[in-house]
Amino acid sequence: QVQVVESGGGSVQAGGSLTLSCEASGSIFTINAMKWYRQFPGKERELVAGVNSGGGTDYADSVKGRFTITRLNAANTVYLQMSALKPEDTAVYYCNARGYYNSDLKPVPVLGDWWGQGTQVTVSS
Repeated sequence: QVQVVESGGGSVQAGGSLTLSCEASGSIFTINAMKWYRQFPGKERELVAGVNSGGGTDYADSVKGRFTITRLNAANTVYLQMSALKPEDTAVYYCNARGYYNSDLKPVPVLGDWWGQGTQVTVSS
C-alpha cells in the first residue's frame, strides 16, 4: 500500500523555528492532498495546514503567518516550516496523505487515506 513517514520534530524555545518533513511512498498512483494535523493531550486532531496537488494551501487561523507548507509533487513530499513558535504549539504533529494507490486486487486505482506515526514538537517558554 502506501506508507507515510514524518521527521523533524524536536524541542525548541519559544520564538524558534522547526521544519517538519513528510514523505509518502509505496504503490502510489497519485496523491491529491497532503496535510499536517496536530493533537494536544486529550484533544481531537486538528488541521494545521494542507496543500493540494495544484499547490493550493490552507492554514489554521492559529498558525497563519507563522507556518508555511510546501510540497514537492514529484517526490510526494511535504514540508511544514514553523517559525515564531509558541508554547501552545506543543503537540504531536501528524502527516496525512490522501489519493489513489495501485492495488493488486483491483483493476483501477483505489482511493486511500494514510497517516504517519506522528512526531513530537515541544516549545518551551
